[in-house]
Amino acid sequence: MKLHWIIALAAIVSTATLPALAQEPRKLPLVDEGAADVSWLRFKKRLQAAIASRDKQFLLSILDRNIRNQTQKTRGIAEFRKQWELDTADSPVWRELQTALQLGAAYIQRDKGARELCAPYVLGKWPYELEPFNHAVVISRDSMVQGEPSTASAALGRLSYDIVEVDDWEVDDKTDPKQKWVRVAYGNARGYVLEEHVRSPIEQAACFVKAGSGWKMTGFAPAGGE
Repeated sequence: MKLHWIIALAAIVSTATLPALAQEPRKLPLVDEGAADVSWLRFKKRLQAAIASRDKQFLLSILDRNIRNQTQKTRGIAEFRKQWELDTADSPVWRELQTALQLGAAYIQRDKGARELCAPYVLGKWPYELEPFNHAVVISRDSMVQGEPSTASAALGRLSYDIVEVDDWEVDDKTDPKQKWVRVAYGNARGYVLEEHVRSPIEQAACFVKAGSGWKMTGFAPAGGE
């Protein structure tokens, strides 16, 4: 894990109001706390259309002037534009934003500032008692756990929105060079789950606040930035 990921999540844990649990949970079901807000659904649809068409002007128009960025402590639209190489044809921002918005969103209340709606939901719902750097959640129902990093290997079982302990975040597939796996604890054994079926609370998260009749993006960084 990169250091700024760790620093960012530490800031979230220390400043956000997260659900308190009496014991370590093993499930983190999919939720979407923005689904009841018509203005959010309208905005999200417009943003997804902008991502599909790579509408740079729309993206810039929704950025908060103090948006939290990848680089620790460096905020602002100019830095966002630079870090994401927004003026290049193959900026990774479109792919990363699309991934962040694929799952539901959850609210986070920081000690200072407005309540934010952050996507994916994993960040806002992560139980603060559970160490986040070596754990993740399986974000699909009935995701197969393989005995080896290959779909051709014997299956150990299935996981559905389970929080799992992670041994290795990126394992090469035995035959497919494009496929990656995550090595996780499964009972007393170790198994492999497809990388795209696993999310960490310290991955890229996009955070938004309602501003008048619209929404502004306040952060797009690991763990939502600090």
